[in-house]
Amino acid sequence: MAYKAPVRDLTFILNEVLEIDRYANQPGFADVSSDLVGQILEEGAKFAEEVIAPINHSGDKEGCHWDNGVVTGPKGWKEAYKAMVEAGWPALAADPAYGGQGMPAVVSMAFGQFTAAASAAFSMYPGLTAGAYAGIHANASEELKTKYLPKMATGEWGGTMNLTEPQCGTDLGMVRTKAVPQGDGTYKITGQKIWISAGEHDFTDNIIHTVLARVEGAPAGIKGLSLFLVPKVMVNDDGSLGERNSLMCAGLEHKMGIHGNATAVMQYDGATGWLIGEEGRGMNNMFVVMNEARLGTGLQGLAIGDAAYQAAVEFAKDRLQGRSLTGPKNPDGPADSILVHPDVRRMLMEAKAFVEGGQAFILWTALQADLQRSEDAAEAQKAHDYMGLITPVLKAYLTDKGFHVASLAMQVHGGSGYTEHFQASQYLRDARITMIYEGTNGIQALDLVGRKLPSNGGRAIMSWFADIDAFVAENGGEGPVQPFIEGLADAKKKLQEATMWLMQNGMANPDNAGAASTDYLNLFGITALAYLWAQMAKAAQAKIDAGSDDPFYANKIATGRYFVERILPDAHAHLAKMKTGADVLMALPAEAF
Repeated sequence: MAYKAPVRDLTFILNEVLEIDRYANQPGFADVSSDLVGQILEEGAKFAEEVIAPINHSGDKEGCHWDNGVVTGPKGWKEAYKAMVEAGWPALAADPAYGGQGMPAVVSMAFGQFTAAASAAFSMYPGLTAGAYAGIHANASEELKTKYLPKMATGEWGGTMNLTEPQCGTDLGMVRTKAVPQGDGTYKITGQKIWISAGEHDFTDNIIHTVLARVEGAPAGIKGLSLFLVPKVMVNDDGSLGERNSLMCAGLEHKMGIHGNATAVMQYDGATGWLIGEEGRGMNNMFVVMNEARLGTGLQGLAIGDAAYQAAVEFAKDRLQGRSLTGPKNPDGPADSILVHPDVRRMLMEAKAFVEGGQAFILWTALQADLQRSEDAAEAQKAHDYMGLITPVLKAYLTDKGFHVASLAMQVHGGSGYTEHFQASQYLRDARITMIYEGTNGIQALDLVGRKLPSNGGRAIMSWFADIDAFVAENGGEGPVQPFIEGLADAKKKLQEATMWLMQNGMANPDNAGAASTDYLNLFGITALAYLWAQMAKAAQAKIDAGSDDPFYANKIATGRYFVERILPDAHAHLAKMKTGADVLMALPAEAF
């Protein structure tokens, strides 16, 4: 299957739905025009299609190799990574002060959809570096930023985040890795970290680890944790590389998917590190890295779904099996393609509706990330609120649906998809981890209802409801867009009812909030996609009304109608389920399981 980057879909969202030319007065947008963005995405698509996608399947088959602490990637991956660095892609959104190109996040996230779809495992190498870069950029001293960020921005050096240990995953208060101050501004880091994506590889000369550890004597629990910058190779004052630091990769995990990414066990034996930010603020500082990663993971899950959908469409068009229920559509052939069968159409339409809605959701959210820098204080605050509220929804909902789409794609392939001859199984295996790492989707749901909704007295969710109400009021009436507006209004009403139920019942019994959290997040995700589909339908219909006969616009509305008529009704089920509360979940004694 030849992956094809969805350039037209994303330029439609950026230029005609989000209308990024309107933001020319915003920081980072001054030199960004729709024409320039189109050129960037065209070139990015070529790179994803011609350099990354061809090594995806072979990389899955070969995996990474570990030999006494030395890790090498699959054949051709080091060369592809070098080509990516030379082309300047990792630096796309990095700060120009440290060698970046300064493009808005919304442009970078568009390109990221191409690379993650072309190869999820490959895209993790620059993705993890970008997360570590963000954490250092936000919190480290100027000395550390000047020393490390320029080569991280370009991708010449890699980066990671080191949180998890054998005894703790979600509960990071149990971290045992210790940091001993040396009196000269450095610390000696000792401990073991597991499941470290891109923790060791041969693509770069250096890897800059961000490591969560407890300073000797610090209190137990989350409040005692600090964040450290620990390079694989020490960096001299003139920027040249010095001696190897006291750390190593003790092994690689054998995983279900993402075989081309080195998931490392990292051992720190008195490695030299530098504090990022203040002591005891490790989790606060790490959240910058984690939030970056959560958005990237949502993007990754959705992008894998896109690649899987494309493969399923290609297979469905080529596979001849049976005859149409309404008579042969390929009378000169032995059978019709399976694309004629309603149930195959159901699977492909569901996949297409989720993928295209998710693409818009990602870019809308990335625009909020950019607007956080607005010089208008109210606009910046609103965007900041939205980023906090939306991040757990985007991560969990899009990875759930990305995996669902990959599963649908395998079903379209039938028995062929269950073999390794086709890539359907790789997409399914690769997509599954996105629902787990960077905080499982259940944790994202708890974060949403327990922390994000009540934050600042519910300011973010009330503002979001107001935005939807204003959009509905402005765009009501008759015509092809009306079903989208009515569906959005109904979904928002159900989400508002669900929010009130949580306020009334979650406080009285916290288990009610926990039991409702996943259905609430799914209801939120459906409403978010309804909002974006309504905006896309409005933009597409405007082109049709203006006389365009480009089938792209009619096809976009037809896909959106599938979402409205066949997916949006799930909102009712999620509301009904969450309102049953915790009693039915907690009724059985432990020994009954």
